Amino acid sequence: MSDYVYTMYRADKFYGSDRQVLAGISLSFLPSAKIGVLGPNGAGKSTLLRIMAGLEEPSSGVAELAPGATVGMLAQEPELDPEKTVRENVEDGVRELRDLLDRFNAVSARFAEPDADFDALLAEQAKVQELVDRHDAWSLEATLDRAMDALRLPEGDRDVTTLSGGERRRVALARVLLSSPDLLLLDEPTNHLDAESVAWLERFLEQYKGTVVAVTHDRYFLDNVAGWILELDRGKGLPFEGNYSSWLEQKQTRLAVEEKTESARRRTLARELEWVRMSPKARHAKAKARVTAYEKLLADEQNVKLDKVEIHIPAGPRLGDVVVDAEHVAKGFGDRLLVEDMTFSLPPGGIVGVIGPNGAGKTTLFRMIAGEEQPDSGVLRIGETVELAYVDQARADLNPENSVWKEISGNQDVIELGTKEVNSRQYVSWFNFRGSDQQKRMSDLSGGERNRVHLAKLLRSGGNVLLLDEPTNDLDVDT
Repeated sequence: MSDYVYTMYRADKFYGSDRQVLAGISLSFLPSAKIGVLGPNGAGKSTLLRIMAGLEEPSSGVAELAPGATVGMLAQEPELDPEKTVRENVEDGVRELRDLLDRFNAVSARFAEPDADFDALLAEQAKVQELVDRHDAWSLEATLDRAMDALRLPEGDRDVTTLSGGERRRVALARVLLSSPDLLLLDEPTNHLDAESVAWLERFLEQYKGTVVAVTHDRYFLDNVAGWILELDRGKGLPFEGNYSSWLEQKQTRLAVEEKTESARRRTLARELEWVRMSPKARHAKAKARVTAYEKLLADEQNVKLDKVEIHIPAGPRLGDVVVDAEHVAKGFGDRLLVEDMTFSLPPGGIVGVIGPNGAGKTTLFRMIAGEEQPDSGVLRIGETVELAYVDQARADLNPENSVWKEISGNQDVIELGTKEVNSRQYVSWFNFRGSDQQKRMSDLSGGERNRVHLAKLLRSGGNVLLLDEPTNDLDVDT
């Protein structure tokens, strides 16, 4: 294998003729490096991973995996084999080790045959055993069990077609981790993981011998795992050595320099704009050069950083004394009890974080409060003045054929936000969809962009009680 496990040189990526996602990316990753990839939603992070995984090609430039190296990827929406159970899908990640064990057992069984060639069998058995020992395949079952337990996977015999989106991601994560590729690509690996599972994943990656490239907005995870940060900013790749905290310090210095440069550029742009407006059409070379310089400044102006996201939630009516009260609530599915004898009272103005391991019933609790599920026993009271705004994980109501503007606005020019009316395109822009971005098709959006659309739709109606189920999944740090 070469010195670098992966190399990219002057790689560009376009979608259509006018949408450039990556611009002249050059990078080389050393074996065993741990790299975190940061950038705003839609900056091309998932596209970068797909190119590295060989699922897409750059529009121009070079993108090469080292000869003989292997690559594995956790996508935002991974695919599982619907014909296999949970455990069988996980075992796909260790298929070669399973085949080695099966081969060893088959060779051992042939010793019992009447015409067995013991010398040949002993030689073959020794060869296979050396491979099994080298890959520590004897403990394969225990390794599978540990990973499935640490990531809170559903029962091994479950049909994967019955799994939720979060459960499917955890199955896919276990599969790719156990496959141990030389280049491990992880797109938002901590989504749908509880705190204990994230801690296990951090320890696993710290000891991982291959190269890890992780797209994530989990700042604590990046602090604990990353040795390098690759920031995608307006199509460019900016590398920083260190974890998330050190990246923040280095970026602060870079932004201070950029601010001075930007201020000078804006002054020059204003001066040149005045000259262009006042001067007649110039024909001589010097004037033409000045016009060309102005046009370049103007093009740079279109490439300034995105503004911050502003999220406005219309206020609902004043809450009464009763908000949400639960008395001895129980809820289960089949023989699986999720909630037992749960009693609580949510006060007006309360801010409550709901924590617990995966499968503990957090989403089920929200669905009961929203009226989408009913308790098996006990009483769950919702106050008469309560107006719920429920942001769930599913995003199932997003139409892939709609534009961003149409999906959020419902094709209305004016949106009612509580007692106010707002231009719909202005409202959509508050969620960082500006200009031509509002005409993007939903099917072309990144996971973080889809989540912003989901938030914008569901927060339009406002409310005085917000239920937010994993609202930060796939969102960039600013959002």
